[in-house]
Amino acid sequence: MNKMQLGIILVILASFAISAYYYPSMPGRLASHWNLQGDADGYSGKLFGMFFVPALLAVMCFILYFIPNLDPLKANVAKFREHYDRFILILALFMLYIHALTIYWNLGRQFDFGQYLSPAFGILFLAVGKLVENAKPNWFIGIRTPWTLSSEKVWEKTHRIGGKLFFATGIVSFMGIFFPQISLLIVLAMALAIIVWSLVFSFVEYKKEMGGKQRVDKK
Repeated sequence: MNKMQLGIILVILASFAISAYYYPSMPGRLASHWNLQGDADGYSGKLFGMFFVPALLAVMCFILYFIPNLDPLKANVAKFREHYDRFILILALFMLYIHALTIYWNLGRQFDFGQYLSPAFGILFLAVGKLVENAKPNWFIGIRTPWTLSSEKVWEKTHRIGGKLFFATGIVSFMGIFFPQISLLIVLAMALAIIVWSLVFSFVEYKKEMGGKQRVDKK
């Protein structure tokens, strides 16, 4: 077991421990969802609200950690496995942080949820950018379009630029500390734009590559 794996396990255990410790202090009805203005607009029962995130975190980490073993290209995953495991750890910490904020809010210490979420999203997107930039062709991790999966060159170009775009989104996310009312909207818009860009860019690059091969074949 390496340090990343141990860290993931400790984060999961910490999420359950925090829930168990604060459970007696929680009200019977917990705020569990906030809108873009930072106002609570969704509620859940005490048991569900305190243990749903830890249970989800455990299942999610288990799936994310073991699913590359099913990949026919798992030898490629091994080449960037350290980056992948680090991303899982950061994602787990992200969820633990949200869980802690939820508990803190329900203890009666209300605050601007969006403002506190912004730096966490920033770190998460920076981790996504690093992972994407280092990902090698595989079937489960990265920007998987029909065209990146059909060409190693298209994969490399798309992921090299895509990683930088996710990194830029992470930097913008930190601005939400100062502009919490609009930061999440901007970040969501940027993330959606990256998805659209990935489809268009990989398609165009694939067409260019196929066009070049056809010209070579004709000669």
